[in-house]
Amino acid sequence: MDRDAPAVGEGTNIDDEAPRIEPTIETEAATKTDDAELERTLGLVGGLAIGIGTMIGAGIFVFPGLAAGRAGPAAAGSFAIGAVIALFVALPASELATAMPKSGGGYYFISRGLGTFAGTVVGLSLWLGLVFATAFYLVGFGYYAVDTLAELGIAVGNGLVIPLALLFGAGFTVLNVTGTENAAKLQNGIVALLLSILVCFLGFGGLDALGLVGEPAAPERFAPFGAFPVLTTSALVFTSYLGFAQIATVAGEMRDPGRNLPLSMVGSVLIVGTLYVVTIFVATSAFGSERLAELGETAMVEVGRHYLGSIGALAIVFGGLLATISSANASILSTSRAVYAVSRDALLPRRASRINLRYGTPHVALGLAGGPILVLVATGQVELLAEVASFLHLVMYGLICVALVSLRRDEPEWYDPAFRTPGYPVVPAVGAVASFGLIGFMQPASQITGVAVMAVTAGWYFYYARDVTLRGAL
Repeated sequence: MDRDAPAVGEGTNIDDEAPRIEPTIETEAATKTDDAELERTLGLVGGLAIGIGTMIGAGIFVFPGLAAGRAGPAAAGSFAIGAVIALFVALPASELATAMPKSGGGYYFISRGLGTFAGTVVGLSLWLGLVFATAFYLVGFGYYAVDTLAELGIAVGNGLVIPLALLFGAGFTVLNVTGTENAAKLQNGIVALLLSILVCFLGFGGLDALGLVGEPAAPERFAPFGAFPVLTTSALVFTSYLGFAQIATVAGEMRDPGRNLPLSMVGSVLIVGTLYVVTIFVATSAFGSERLAELGETAMVEVGRHYLGSIGALAIVFGGLLATISSANASILSTSRAVYAVSRDALLPRRASRINLRYGTPHVALGLAGGPILVLVATGQVELLAEVASFLHLVMYGLICVALVSLRRDEPEWYDPAFRTPGYPVVPAVGAVASFGLIGFMQPASQITGVAVMAVTAGWYFYYARDVTLRGAL
């Protein structure tokens, strides 16, 4: 088979000698771009901005109407369940990331801890999972863009949702080609402004919902549809917690990863999980579950209008735009880094990992991220996109926990994390069981699509990557 990179590592001792990847280089320029390293330009604030910015988008501005329609006020419990599962995975992921601060995140941990087959399936599934998630965020952006125009008196209808999502998806891809620092600056500014809007709105809305300001709300039964929908809703909204893992995908570009990686991952889950629960409480206090479900993806706009009138609606519309922009921008960055990492390991053609010498970014990988994203955006299937993204990430999260146990058991010489998971081995065991278990509560269409994606990635392993050895390599 003709490849850009040959098979590597046959016959090596996986604990003593790291296999080397020696690609065939065609030109001197190709040598320079293949050997270039990503610049370490991200700090703690940048890591938190990626995590918080990605998670806030869908969780707070797109999901409340959909989640309340499924579970009622108990949707707050759905978000809380998702946060707990995310924390049980964030701790093992933090340990692995400080031992292996490389771009690629969960893929890199699993391929080194469990071997090439698991790494190939997870690496390609991570790429495609982020593609599904980014498409979901961009469609959400389209809905908020249309609502923004409506609030300004320009009624264009939902027919413009997909064209706007496609246009901005292409724009964010180009932005990320120009450099991580440029993307991070946009991310930091958006997240700071977004958090300011949310704190003010949720603070007032919370006081109103409690009856401390205005008239007390008539309470709705906490779980009007029973307990089971709470779990199925957790499976839907878990997409909201993908941001902490996306921090790990840019580990190779983070300064002082031993400190900044665990703080970014755990901190972003705690901050955003709290905001989700408060948001659902405020939303279900303003309207009943049935009304929120009718309002759909932009239900929070009417919640803002309920509490603060037209100013509140405008604030939420603007916040929704910022949030979905933030999510999409951060996800495109992380998607390209997942492609970059898989290609560097010769599981994809090596040309995909080439670095743009002017900007220091993986421009080919960004193209492989942006192209499929735009294709999925065109479908406009919000819930399916969200659940398939959750499916593929939950598989990866479960295997991250398994990889930690494997590496702790083997303790190879190179494994020296700056952070150790508290409560080992209970924490990774619970994280693995919870991650795999949540998949069982998804819609059949999402499960079938997720399994199909993983089957394709397994087929790619047997076709292209079965001779590559990665376990134990750094």
